Amino acid sequence: MKKKTTIYDIAKELNITVSTVSRALSGFPAISESTRQTVIDAAKRLNYSPNRLASALKSGKTYIVGVIVPSVQAHFFASVIHSIEEGLKGSGYRIILYQSNESVENEIKGVKTLLEAQVDGIIASISLETDDVTHFQEIITQNKPLILFDRTSTKLNVPTVTLNDFQAGFLATQHLIDQGYKNIAFVTTIHQIKIFNDRLSGYREAMKVNGLPVDEEQIILGGLSIKDGRYGAGKLLRGKSMPDAIIAGDDFTALGVIKKLKEVELTPPRIGVMGFANEAFSAYITPSLSTVDQHPNQMGKDCAEMFLEMIKQSNPYDGLRHVVLEPTIVERQSTGIDLTSV
Repeated sequence: MKKKTTIYDIAKELNITVSTVSRALSGFPAISESTRQTVIDAAKRLNYSPNRLASALKSGKTYIVGVIVPSVQAHFFASVIHSIEEGLKGSGYRIILYQSNESVENEIKGVKTLLEAQVDGIIASISLETDDVTHFQEIITQNKPLILFDRTSTKLNVPTVTLNDFQAGFLATQHLIDQGYKNIAFVTTIHQIKIFNDRLSGYREAMKVNGLPVDEEQIILGGLSIKDGRYGAGKLLRGKSMPDAIIAGDDFTALGVIKKLKEVELTPPRIGVMGFANEAFSAYITPSLSTVDQHPNQMGKDCAEMFLEMIKQSNPYDGLRHVVLEPTIVERQSTGIDLTSV
């Protein structure tokens, strides 16, 4: 049987110390880029495969971070994951991804599975069903970093990276008002998740500031999906007072709203439609969807930076930080924007 290459073989090949090889392969910052690259090239040439289990037992770290998201089908979450991965890899960390599929039961299993895999910490966005967050407490008990992003909970005293969702709801509503819409409805989730409550509060505030009434019958609480968007729009069209604009809880729900409006020949911008998240499809549907950009790439980058700060501390929760990003309105055809003149 062919002998497995070790870091001692690499050190001998390059005539350098074993500690230098180890630090270069671990991404130790004091090692120069030229030395690091020389060691990596030699490792590839000698077919070196690191013994991560032995390394983990020795250092107490696996250099693996668990990431829990509601779904990777959403471009928003996929972008956050990509940026987390990019932000961590320079420090030698890899990620294990777990989807809750909007189920708190799956989320509980995800936390358990990742902790059993001995991850060094977890970065998570909670599911729509999540109200009781006690399953996350075990991460804190084990003194491992827990960071919540986008969807968070005030019941956990942990670092967070979020959007100013109150401002997002306010700006989305103000954009519609500025475009001449006045009777504005809102279709969102019935689940009591902070970001969706904040967006609804922002909508209410914008209507109040502009002296416009809020018709409670035009706030439709249900799910977040294309199907729910179609249902919500249909219910609004059957109501006593037809809205002249509809804000949807996310872009998928907004897509469902648009589909329903097109069926009854009320294609936006005849009735304006706003979404949230700036999903990849929103620029390419007809009409293109006005939406709120939540800056997922920056959110992922901030999560990675925060984790690397926490992992260096004996108590990762010393000096808790809460990063809040500001939303940006993306104006498109569904709210009457003529893109040919932009």
